[in-house]
Amino acid sequence: MTTTAPLYLPHAYRLYEPGFAQDPHAYYTHMRAHFGDVAPIEISPGVFGHLVIGYRLALQLLRDTQTWSKDPTVWVSHLPKDSPVLGMLGPRPNPLFADGERHARYRRVITDSFGRIQPHHLRDLVREIAALLIGRFAGAGIADLIAQYARPIPSYVMNRLFGQPDHAAPRLVTALAGLIEGGENAAAANAEFEAYMRRLLALKTGERGHDLTSWIMDHSAGLSPEEVLHHVVLTVGAGQEPTTNLIANALAIMLSDDRYYAGVTNGALAPIHAVHRVLRDEPPMANYAAHYPRHNVRINNLSIPAHSLVMVSFAAANADPQGPGAPLSGEGSHLAWSAGPHACPVKDPAILIAVTAIEEITSRLPDLELDGRREDLQRRIGPFHTAYRHIPATFTPLTALPTTGDRAWPGNPFRTSSTPPDAISPQKPPACAPSAPPCA
Repeated sequence: MTTTAPLYLPHAYRLYEPGFAQDPHAYYTHMRAHFGDVAPIEISPGVFGHLVIGYRLALQLLRDTQTWSKDPTVWVSHLPKDSPVLGMLGPRPNPLFADGERHARYRRVITDSFGRIQPHHLRDLVREIAALLIGRFAGAGIADLIAQYARPIPSYVMNRLFGQPDHAAPRLVTALAGLIEGGENAAAANAEFEAYMRRLLALKTGERGHDLTSWIMDHSAGLSPEEVLHHVVLTVGAGQEPTTNLIANALAIMLSDDRYYAGVTNGALAPIHAVHRVLRDEPPMANYAAHYPRHNVRINNLSIPAHSLVMVSFAAANADPQGPGAPLSGEGSHLAWSAGPHACPVKDPAILIAVTAIEEITSRLPDLELDGRREDLQRRIGPFHTAYRHIPATFTPLTALPTTGDRAWPGNPFRTSSTPPDAISPQKPPACAPSAPPCA
């Protein structure tokens, strides 16, 4: 395998600066005007690459496995061992960083394991956790919808799915937030994340259960312990921050656009419409899908050396004037779930979690309002995501949560008896809500 010197781009767009986080589409517009479909970027100080921002070029790249590889081994060999981007882009033995038959083998583990989760069990699990979390702040009349709701929900859900007790869930929040932001704390966050995963695997090695961890460990693909670790790392990482941002970004839209929120509260417009708008306009993972050319390539007027970093901007591609121009409810024409052999294999569970979480909070707190203007909300800095720091909201304080449906089914295998509801909330409100719409 040949190697390539680190790519130096003196006029790259810095995706780690506050200006990019606050108004990324201004950057994409400037990139398009000056470079066309692909532009030079810097994702961390001294770490350069290219960003594909054209819809058709992105689709072509994502489907072309002959020209492009997902293996970053050569590229990362030129990075410092403590580079903050290694947590997100460093090689791991899981489907995100593999090609060909190796990728197909890894991907089967993920799809088969998630395929064993019944949608109604997952929906009931989200309802139960949402009710417990809402119960913690329902009496205050004010909440940060990210810190107190959108971020905890995926961590508690993933803990349950992987067979962990609720009290272990908060460890994920800080670690994953630091990992995805790619800042100076990213290396420590990555180490904590992997340490958490190793503790989980040690527990499940001695005691199998009806959970994702056990199913991955016992899959017919025969993963090694290291491969099992990194499949769990991928699943938890992909399930936490992107789902947090999907819930939060959709709530921000709904609370600032009367067409959405009034429609949800009166039953005329389902939350899934807001979710699809987020996927098209503010995808939770805005810039990712790292690829590496197998040989030197030339796109437009840019020469891209072999094995150098090329990422896809799902956000910019979706906004490309030459793209498909998806309508409000048109899911299929955006790239938020990527495309080609590496398209997200579990988008349906992600949508189900987000839609159910939004249904729960809008039905239980029907006068929920944004405390301020959406355009004044601060974004989290980072090259990969579209995320708010905080979403302050107000509502009429409640002394007891309203019930909106039947209790969660007692047969749900992901309900834990070892950790009582008190681990999340002492109020123990009933887990109930109307049925979520089918996943797209």
